[in-house]
Amino acid sequence: MSTPRLLPPLRRLASALASLVLLIGLGFGLGGCVTTGLPLTTVSPWQPVPLDTRSNPLDLAFTDARHGFLVGSNRLIMETDDGGAHWQERALDLPEDENFRLLSIDFRGNEGWIVGQPGLLLHTDDAGQSWSRLFLDTKLPGEPYLVTALGPQQAELATTVGAVYATRDAGTNWQALVSDAAGAVRDLRRADDGRYVSVSSLGNFFATWDPGQPAWQVHQRVSSQRLQSMGFQPDGALWMVTRGAQLRFNPDLADQEAWSKPIIPITNGYGYLDLAWDPAGGLWTGGGSGTLLVSSDGGKSWQKDPVGAEQPSNFTRILFSQDGKGFVLGERGSMLRWVG
Repeated sequence: MSTPRLLPPLRRLASALASLVLLIGLGFGLGGCVTTGLPLTTVSPWQPVPLDTRSNPLDLAFTDARHGFLVGSNRLIMETDDGGAHWQERALDLPEDENFRLLSIDFRGNEGWIVGQPGLLLHTDDAGQSWSRLFLDTKLPGEPYLVTALGPQQAELATTVGAVYATRDAGTNWQALVSDAAGAVRDLRRADDGRYVSVSSLGNFFATWDPGQPAWQVHQRVSSQRLQSMGFQPDGALWMVTRGAQLRFNPDLADQEAWSKPIIPITNGYGYLDLAWDPAGGLWTGGGSGTLLVSSDGGKSWQKDPVGAEQPSNFTRILFSQDGKGFVLGERGSMLRWVG
């Protein structure tokens, strides 16, 4: 007996059903490999902070438990007297025709420092009531990028090419600590013990420098994914965030070539830009379109923060201080404050 031929519409319907079955099968097969959704935490330890600005907050620092400053793009400087719950915009005595980008601020007691671009270095010894501009040598390699207050009249300044300088006389004189710069960087961090890590501008390698070393030590990236940012874990070992929304951790402080397998908390199409540990040991990462995730088990499982998800912003920095303060900085005046 001959097999009856399917009419064209029935043939198309059979083909569509077969494709649907295949897609369902693939979905079950891949379900254990990637995560496209995460549960929300039941409560959030973050509180949105209204900032009356559309500029990007980039860094903040405190003189004491309640008083501090926030800096950012378009000459942004704001002051708080209640631990960061409320901020008021302030002004700096700078040329009106220059649109400075204030990148880094740090205090040690009442003495503080701000660096910005182009070529800006400010110093205060009265908790920010007044700021003095210190003019940098025109031969300074790169632009100011990161400043660290270290004690009375002492600070370190790092630039966009990894040059590192120290002062012991409130910025009158600076001594080079590194003979050769690291090259153009996209990210640069300092550990409390004076070590630095930098990510190259293209994200194709990273470099480390320890106090006393004559030059930066270059390290190749661990995979084909380009590096986004790097920093220091609570124990002093390194962490990295790469393109493709991957996190990796250095398990051995003595071996900077050893790295964990990549952790991909969620494949939502948005990359991560920073990583930090909260006072209770929770691991936080944040990035594009309000992505703010937390892990309480060292990165094995993750949850989405509901307050972060409501913010129409890209989160660029997550900052925690030793006294328990915490902030998430975003774009266009977006900021969250840790309330525990």
